[in-house]
Amino acid sequence: MSTPARLCSAIAVALFAIPMAHAADTPKSSVEWDLRVRHESIDDAGFSRNAEATTARLRAGLRLLPAPGWTVLLEGEGIAGAGNYNSGANGKTQYPTVMDPTGAELNQAWIGWKNTQGGVTLGRQRIMLDNQRWVGNVGWRQNEQTFDALATQWKPSASLTLNYFWLDKVHRAAGDKALNKLARERNLDTHLLNLAWKHGSQSVVGYGYLHDDNDVASASTATWGLRWVGTLDKTGQGFGWAAEWARQTDYARNPLHFSHNYWLLEPNWTHGKTTVRAGWEHLGGDGVTALQTPLATVHIFNGWDDQFTVTPAKGLEDRYLGAGGKFGRGKYDGKWVWAVSWHDYRSNVGSLHYGHEWNASLAFPLAGGLNGLVKVADYRANAFSRDNTKLWLQVEWRGTHALAQ
Repeated sequence: MSTPARLCSAIAVALFAIPMAHAADTPKSSVEWDLRVRHESIDDAGFSRNAEATTARLRAGLRLLPAPGWTVLLEGEGIAGAGNYNSGANGKTQYPTVMDPTGAELNQAWIGWKNTQGGVTLGRQRIMLDNQRWVGNVGWRQNEQTFDALATQWKPSASLTLNYFWLDKVHRAAGDKALNKLARERNLDTHLLNLAWKHGSQSVVGYGYLHDDNDVASASTATWGLRWVGTLDKTGQGFGWAAEWARQTDYARNPLHFSHNYWLLEPNWTHGKTTVRAGWEHLGGDGVTALQTPLATVHIFNGWDDQFTVTPAKGLEDRYLGAGGKFGRGKYDGKWVWAVSWHDYRSNVGSLHYGHEWNASLAFPLAGGLNGLVKVADYRANAFSRDNTKLWLQVEWRGTHALAQ
């Protein structure tokens, strides 16, 4: 039986097992959708031709509430595309890569139960932990990354939350038709433990991520870390910070032997609707191996040009400055969102200067509930990769519609 069929069967069995005391309750349901149309242009110095990709992604789902505390979600997505670009599935390797392959997939299929003290979710689902540095949904790409997983949560108090996940499979953003079979999905036996404590405007998270990749043994790692974020002012104004440290080692059947450090230091200052920040992110390497984050949403780290989705063997030092905020008047107050940042990339072995990068974006509302986005990334190479510029123009429409009861 295929994985989607097994998931649907498990959901059907779980629904049948819901106590009959709720049979008289009126089911509630809603339809959810996310339509996103985007044009991506890439000027890569390593190619004689630019990539021009126009893609449209429709994600639609049915959310059912069959009984108090219970939720069922069935969601699919389809992607259409036009233009000249290498999607990883179309074989157009003479063009730069825009990893948005066409096709249709089952995106999520899960059943969950929760109350004020915790809950459990079983099936194919979206998982995003903290800032998604270690585990995320790769939401920037048109095809989302999801997991066949068991997720549990326990809240012994209002300030303490314990999350545990067991991951059976990851469905990667490259899609089911990627020419590289290992880029489609991976069979896992991964355990994620995340304990969060919140007090006022501060939070501390301790985590242990035991990632066992059954398809690529050398990708298996154990990562233990601590993350602390907060602001001095409870209103979010003034000084704030993010600080994180982790240690990653080989795990399970990994034939390699290594131990790498990770740290992030990011002080920031907020005044009104504007925040400025400085940061230093370190991903350790020894010249042979380096710290990796294969389940992360890597696009939101180390520059939007995605030069460092795989950490170089000599490691990565990303020192950056950034600013962002909101503006607008009347009914559009706070709905125009801007961001700009500058990154300087170096190795932590051999003192190599990889290059530097500028990023900028502007998000804005459009008529009819649509949202627009203009975004640019410009990477200038020194000792790593090639000069590269990317431009995105995007329109998105999200919504939910309750069905008649």
